[in-house]
Amino acid sequence: MGIISKGAKCNVSGCDKDGVRSLSTSKVEGTGLSIPAGSKKTVLCKEHYKEWKKATKDEREVERARYDRF
Repeated sequence: MGIISKGAKCNVSGCDKDGVRSLSTSKVEGTGLSIPAGSKKTVLCKEHYKEWKKATKDEREVERARYDRF
């Protein structure tokens, strides 16, 4: 059972919504979302996950391209 299915809330400061995605904190840092430091995983609600996706779109495309070469 994961932390989302246990009913974890969004970790962004000031957000009280239910989480839909769990990401590594290192992936979320530096994207403009204010998250508390010191945890391995960060839970994001639907709206903040969408913001994270938009903020990291180019970076994720480059990462995927590295694996599609062969």
